[in-house]
Amino acid sequence: MKKYWFPSLLILTFLLSAIGHYADWNPTLQFVISAIAVIFVAGFLGKATESVSHYAGQRLGGFLNATFGNAAELIIGILLVSNGQFEIVKASITGSIIGNLLLVLGLSLFAGGLKYKIQNFNVSLAGLNGSLMILGIIALFVPAIFLNTHALQSEDKNVVSLVVAGILIVAYLLWLVFSMITHKDYLADVTEDSEEQLPHEHAPMWSKGRSIVYLIVATVMVAFVSEWLVHTLDTFTEKFGLSEIFVGAFVVAIVGNAAEHSAAIMLAMKNKIGASVEIAIGSSLQIALFVAPVLIFVSHILGRPMDIVFTVIELAAIGVSVFIAKSITQDGSTNWYEGLLLLAVYGILGVSFYLV
Repeated sequence: MKKYWFPSLLILTFLLSAIGHYADWNPTLQFVISAIAVIFVAGFLGKATESVSHYAGQRLGGFLNATFGNAAELIIGILLVSNGQFEIVKASITGSIIGNLLLVLGLSLFAGGLKYKIQNFNVSLAGLNGSLMILGIIALFVPAIFLNTHALQSEDKNVVSLVVAGILIVAYLLWLVFSMITHKDYLADVTEDSEEQLPHEHAPMWSKGRSIVYLIVATVMVAFVSEWLVHTLDTFTEKFGLSEIFVGAFVVAIVGNAAEHSAAIMLAMKNKIGASVEIAIGSSLQIALFVAPVLIFVSHILGRPMDIVFTVIELAAIGVSVFIAKSITQDGSTNWYEGLLLLAVYGILGVSFYLV
């Protein structure tokens, strides 16, 4: 009976959350039920990611987790773009990037570091991740600087945005070819070989096919529960007078991505830091180099063009996040105190955004 309690509570809380949302229950009750559902969905997604990682490797498993999670975010972004809510879209993109680099990675390093004194992952991968993060910063900073100094005219924003978005998408797709095909062994996680040789290593819970199916199912559940939970936040934001940029960059980003990102923390506590880093940093890179550029193109297709020019506050937040994350991960070795440093920066940004 013990092995059935988790799936039973998972289904029960998910159904209650759905009923509460569509039956329009009290927002506070909806929030509590959805928050509980997120915990169980997070556990389900973490188990599915771990099982997939056993078959596909930590990096590919983490990449799949980040991709499925960001797919839901891309859909939500397209809906916001179609409504012309560009500022919320940009704030949520900012929140996703800094949330992954500071909160998710920070909690992962901290939790994993408390259990394991030092955790290592591929140093070459760390260096390349850092370079890609800097590329994302350059792509956001350059258009903003050129336009704000009037080196480019405002009518050139759309052209610059489309060109930069196209370059980023090509760079990201080629990165996937480089990291997953041509240089797969070069970037393999340092712990995978040793894990394969451990006779006491636990076998995965499910077969390869079932693991993939469960990962997809868990991601769909994440998308629904996150949307239901975010929907209840309007009442709280109005009650406490929170600013739109704070809600987009922190509240929506934290709640909307809580389930998928908890997998990174769970994996770090099992000494699978390679998968954790891939989920946290890989998800940030995917948002900056693929999701945001795709939204630029989609906005033009829909006839409501969005530019790639972010505010100074958003650029500053992304810039400092990339700087500290690159500094901490570039040696391929982590510990709990480095995780604490990332969380400290996230706290500083959170307070600053709250008071805007």
